[in-house]
Amino acid sequence: MPATALQFALLAKHQEIASLRHLAEQIELVDLLGRLIHALQRERGATSIYLASSGKRFVAERAASRGESVPLVAQLRERLDLELTPARGSTSRLLSLIAWVLLDLESLDVLREQIDHLALSAPDSVQAFSTVIGGLVELIFQFADSAADPSVSRMLIALVHVVEGKEEAGQERAVGAHMFAAGTFSADQQQRLLYLIAAQERSLEVFASFASTAQSAWWETRMTEPHMAALEKLRRVLCTAHAGDALDAVLSEAWFDAASARIDDLWHLQIALTLQVQETCNARIDDAHRTLRDSERLMAQLRNNPPPHTQALAQFFAGDPLSARAAVHELPERLSGSDVGTLASLKSLLESQSARLAGAEVELDAARRALYERKLVQRAKNTLMTRFSLREDEAYRMLQKASMDGNRPLADIAEDALTSPERFVDEHAQLSARRRTQRSTPDTPHDDGTT
Repeated sequence: MPATALQFALLAKHQEIASLRHLAEQIELVDLLGRLIHALQRERGATSIYLASSGKRFVAERAASRGESVPLVAQLRERLDLELTPARGSTSRLLSLIAWVLLDLESLDVLREQIDHLALSAPDSVQAFSTVIGGLVELIFQFADSAADPSVSRMLIALVHVVEGKEEAGQERAVGAHMFAAGTFSADQQQRLLYLIAAQERSLEVFASFASTAQSAWWETRMTEPHMAALEKLRRVLCTAHAGDALDAVLSEAWFDAASARIDDLWHLQIALTLQVQETCNARIDDAHRTLRDSERLMAQLRNNPPPHTQALAQFFAGDPLSARAAVHELPERLSGSDVGTLASLKSLLESQSARLAGAEVELDAARRALYERKLVQRAKNTLMTRFSLREDEAYRMLQKASMDGNRPLADIAEDALTSPERFVDEHAQLSARRRTQRSTPDTPHDDGTT
């Protein structure tokens, strides 16, 4: 006997529940990744001051953060083993990214041994830790990109951009801590700091676009706290000084405390978002189960009490499927009241499921667009850095400047850079040269002697 429409509807609901359960497991993994990132960020910041002070300061802080991250690494390794199961359907991209993450985690022991022997500079240690953390952040973004439920995906986009902003804040803490602790700094370090401050603002702008009003309001309130005023004051010291100027090394602890308070705010926001995503996902699973039970009862009713006329269902589903929203389907006149109710319930089930799926596509498009634009900019930055030996802040400034000069979205500029990197860089260099010439050339005098 051919399958009925309701059987397909039931299978769709079963698959939806399976997808939501898989998403719930991924959210648990995102939570674990977030906790490991937080521990490594603390270790990176403490290590920066430890190395800048030649191992005299932040010894206990470094040991504590290291002790926190080691068991989390073990938990993550155990959890990632599940992704090797074919039934999980992990993509080749995800598995490749996991492989890189595991290689990075394996490098931590060697990195820590070098730090123990003061065989690494503070900037190099920041870069090494940032590479490990960067892979973990990308893994979180990969999971967010695969979320197929709109009620969850919007919150995931907000969450992952808080994670990214927090990582940029963590790098800022480490770079600034070294600048103060060393008592001086280079132009490259200052440019890196400026880039990280701007990067945080970009990440948090995306967070605000997808977060709830209450979450955005809470974050705005935190921006008025005393530690933010202290951080802004210390930022001005670092950003307005000239490379090579002497800095007060005592300020390194004040900087670390203020930057850590900001990171703690982001950490609390991350925890709140993670809990909200988990609660929403669980609520969606409960709702899907409830709908499934109702649908199964409807199917049993149809099976036990089939319509009296063999053509009833055929007539019910006849007509142009594109005009279903206009209720073109008419119930056969000779059906009993109970039959009419059963078929009307079936129609209502299919219509509500179709409407929900249509709405889901709209919501998912917005969420995926945000992730796609981020990928474009990241790829463009990496391409410019690799091809032309640029630092990350230099590559981003080049993209940002082209966006401002052309009054075009940054994602469009990133596409141009990916399509033809050499031409993009040449055009940027030519425009910069013309502007330097214009600034250095005096105005041409007019015939009346004016300029």
